[in-house]
Amino acid sequence: MSLKEKVDTAIKEAMRAQDKIRLTALRAIKSQILLAETEKGAAENGILTTDADLKLLNKSAKQRRESAAIYREQFRSDLEAQEVAELAIIEEFLPAQLDAGELRVRLVEIIRRVGAAGPSDLGKVMGVAARELSGQADGRAISQAVNDLLSNTDF
Repeated sequence: MSLKEKVDTAIKEAMRAQDKIRLTALRAIKSQILLAETEKGAAENGILTTDADLKLLNKSAKQRRESAAIYREQFRSDLEAQEVAELAIIEEFLPAQLDAGELRVRLVEIIRRVGAAGPSDLGKVMGVAARELSGQADGRAISQAVNDLLSNTDF
């Protein structure tokens, strides 16, 4: 079942349950899917690939996280709560995120495979890590962990 079909099913369920926050978040996801499908050259036969679906969901989740942080700084707890609720709904459609320990183990494997020796090899490691771990960890967390591991060469 494609992401679009899953979202459509979830929208119907949210409508039946009269869950307005869930419905708003799901409609936002569907809108992004439809926009991505109609972009010139973005989708093959009007259908998004799973990679494109993941990028779309990650982008949406990142927007919600950043908005929630801004609202928190502005002491707008009402808007922050809405963004956090929508983020939780979006994360239901994302694959499970790696915790810090699992991320470190996967990055050590990648560093050894690439043959990185120090901080000067950051670009090589990040290229491979970003591809292999997309959707499983936040890019900022990957970058920070790679930086720490390459600075500490005794892993």
